[in-house]
Amino acid sequence: MASDIEIAQQAKMQRISQVVSKLGIPEDAIEPYGHYKAKVSLEYLNSLKDRPDGKLILVTAISPTPAGEGKTTTTVGLGDALNRIGKKTMICLREPSLGPVFGVKGGAAGGGYAQIVPMEDINLHFTGDFHAIGAAHNLLSALIDNHINHGNELRIDPRLIQWKRVVDMNDRALRKITIGLGGTANGFVREDGYDIVVASEVMAILCLANSMTDLKERLGRIIIGYTLGDKKPVYASDLKAQGAMATLLKDAIKPNIVQTLENNPAIIHGGPFANIAHGCNSVSATRAGLKMADYVVTEAGFGADLGAEKFIDIKCRMAGLKPSAVVLVATIRALKFHGGVKKEDLNQENLDALSKGIVNIERHLKNITEHYGLPCVVSVNHFTFDTDAEIALLKGRIEALGGKFVIARHWANGGAGAEELARMVADICDNAPGQHKFVYDENAPLQDKITAIATKIYGAGEVTFSDAARKQLESWNADYGRFPVCMAKTQMSFSADPNAKGAPSGHKLNVREVRLANGAGFVVAICGDMMTMPGLPKVPASEKIDIDEHGKVSGLF
Repeated sequence: MASDIEIAQQAKMQRISQVVSKLGIPEDAIEPYGHYKAKVSLEYLNSLKDRPDGKLILVTAISPTPAGEGKTTTTVGLGDALNRIGKKTMICLREPSLGPVFGVKGGAAGGGYAQIVPMEDINLHFTGDFHAIGAAHNLLSALIDNHINHGNELRIDPRLIQWKRVVDMNDRALRKITIGLGGTANGFVREDGYDIVVASEVMAILCLANSMTDLKERLGRIIIGYTLGDKKPVYASDLKAQGAMATLLKDAIKPNIVQTLENNPAIIHGGPFANIAHGCNSVSATRAGLKMADYVVTEAGFGADLGAEKFIDIKCRMAGLKPSAVVLVATIRALKFHGGVKKEDLNQENLDALSKGIVNIERHLKNITEHYGLPCVVSVNHFTFDTDAEIALLKGRIEALGGKFVIARHWANGGAGAEELARMVADICDNAPGQHKFVYDENAPLQDKITAIATKIYGAGEVTFSDAARKQLESWNADYGRFPVCMAKTQMSFSADPNAKGAPSGHKLNVREVRLANGAGFVVAICGDMMTMPGLPKVPASEKIDIDEHGKVSGLF
């Protein structure tokens, strides 16, 4: 079979003006970036505010494995399938980061015959949103050091500056650096470092802001560091940075619209790091989809313990969103990996390992239905070497818990391969939509919010805090106690140990550090070893990526 990029390059794309016309968007409401992608104006989106909302469907997954699960592919396939059965549907996704594209993952716009196009553009610079976010972030970094160099009127303590620099590429050498070398003309020497752009608080802010005014207010609330002696917070607004930062983001705040291989509209906008931030596409994009379509299919980062929890407790709480149903994605290969099978042996039938690994999806299903309060369909991406016995085992276990089960073949057959899934989901949305619940109360102390997530969702038996983290949380409760909590831990396990597969229970979860994302409006709790600047693997995906003299890209997944 052809590779993902070869399939994408064979697609018969429609002009973006044709695609948006299906949604009733007038041509003067879009800003084209070439023939096949465009931004939708904020003025037009504001004009839709009195329209009723469509129904929101969340796609999430089991704990990720090297075997792959296919969450984005399922999001695209389900969107196409809903359109095929006559449901006016919009897909809302995150934008890929260049670091993972050239590092581990390769492309990130779906796969097989369930993709978003133009695939090369989406996976490379797209409409420049990430570059704008990086520029806005680094402008604030430059203003901080410039202020210190010109007398430091705000009394910023150089040792307590919290604001790093960013670049949209995996580069481990930049995690910790020294700046200001070369004498007095180059400012003051101090330690600094880089994060990847998707880990920037500016990214999280852009994706949670509901207007340009809200964006500027949030940018101004960013805490960049603390003062000498009394350690009072210093805000971006103290440097009068928010106006210039927002100016750099004036186009990035507008949602991007593209199409699927089947020429259905899709919005791709924003992409916060799913560990250090909430890992969802922008609120403005989701709201736009809900106003323009009857059904919106979106996804959240990593598994249902991380992405789905943050989608509910952060994004839905802040934006007032009300999901109707959840699709939980898995593969039999991935479940066998959770049951202890090595990656190279996953294509062989192994009912014992599958039975052991199913506990992972059972935990996720229970969390979705009991703790999030939402109806759930388990969608298993089909592989040709999945056996009838394996399918029957998984189906029986899921249905025993009251879950709906379907085998989906959209990777090979596009929307036609997910019609059964689409009918199940549409039936839930139309006849038995859920009323989501939050995992914790907004007014609970920050420590209790963290404990609620760890014990209810992760199955932890005990939550411990470093002395510094405990003291910091206690000091924040008065001013920031209403904030939701953004858990930062490995995505590979319910625990903080990436090697603990299946559904570990009774483990101890230690919170070693907490950070305040004041502009975004949440507190980050860091558990285990979390990196905000990834490194490249020994053989990065970039080695396979190339372009010929005619401009045709190859190797991009």
